[in-house]
Amino acid sequence: MFHLLDIIGTVAFAISGVLTAFHKKLDPFGVFIIAFVTAVGGGTLRDVLIGQTPVMWMQNILYVYMIIFGFFLALVFRKKLDRLRKSLFLFDTIGLGVFTLIGLEKGIAIGLHPVICIALGTMTACFGGVIRDILCNEIPIIFRREIYATICIIGGLLFFGLKYFEFNKDVQYLVTILVIISIRLFAIKYKWSLPSIGNG
Repeated sequence: MFHLLDIIGTVAFAISGVLTAFHKKLDPFGVFIIAFVTAVGGGTLRDVLIGQTPVMWMQNILYVYMIIFGFFLALVFRKKLDRLRKSLFLFDTIGLGVFTLIGLEKGIAIGLHPVICIALGTMTACFGGVIRDILCNEIPIIFRREIYATICIIGGLLFFGLKYFEFNKDVQYLVTILVIISIRLFAIKYKWSLPSIGNG
């Protein structure tokens, strides 16, 4: 289950990056680079911080293949993705849920405190998108009023709650991912956001 979710998250974030690059009218090389950094940027930073090097995509070529697959998948179905922003949002949200979980498990595997595990989960889920948005000359979602990183933190707290009560591991995974995805869908639909502290 964990390995399958990792693959799904990689493909989902790669497609998210491709759709963003399409919107910015980048050339094919630029599109691939955006797909790549979106898919593995957060995981790369996480692995460097916890001292697991070479990082995951350098040790397992499957990650690169999945990014290439996501790139061509989005390329082939480009004309059918007429509602570009909705498609981008969907794949970004799937990646958010899956990658939060992957970061949590990475921290648990090396015996880190739950708070640090939640931070790793949030970083894994969000920082690929941060790099994507910066390269595409956008203010990263994580720094805007839309709740994004907050959802990852909520998901992390829920995960450890389920773990504490010894729920089946697959149940922990699925419930955490579904709750993260659901909260983000509701947040967009009902325009939930954190208050701005800037002037005006």
